[in-house]
Amino acid sequence: MVGTLRSMKSQPGRDYALVVAVLSTADAFLRESQRLFRPLGLSGAQFNVLNLLADAADGMSQRELGDRLLVDRSNVTGLLDRMEKAGWVRRKDHPADRRVYLVSLTPAGHALWAKAHALYLDVIAQVTAGLPAKRMDDCTGVLAHLEKNAATWELADHKS
Repeated sequence: MVGTLRSMKSQPGRDYALVVAVLSTADAFLRESQRLFRPLGLSGAQFNVLNLLADAADGMSQRELGDRLLVDRSNVTGLLDRMEKAGWVRRKDHPADRRVYLVSLTPAGHALWAKAHALYLDVIAQVTAGLPAKRMDDCTGVLAHLEKNAATWELADHKS
């Protein structure tokens, strides 16, 4: 599904152009988020963990984090191990289920999140500057539609 805007000319349809533009934009955001977070010692995935936990006063289970993160769930344990070692998160036993760990921010993690989040909000304002609210709402709707359909697409049976 990955393409480039240059190769788009040889492909038919607006649908192809739309998907390639979304993927190119996602790649650009990923690259630039690395530039934003690296000086803070954070990866994009670590920022996402901090961001999810910032609103979870009682913490979140590792499974719930894995379900909500934009990383493969198999990477969650290693990601949390590194963040716990850095002093940004802590894991504790779930009070009702001894098989489950609850993950929460430490004071250092919350302070790092506050700093990174402020920078992130500033960048978001720069990136969306000049876009009317209606256009942003329409775009959000289109992206939600694409995300839903991407989760349910089926590979056509192509015979050689």
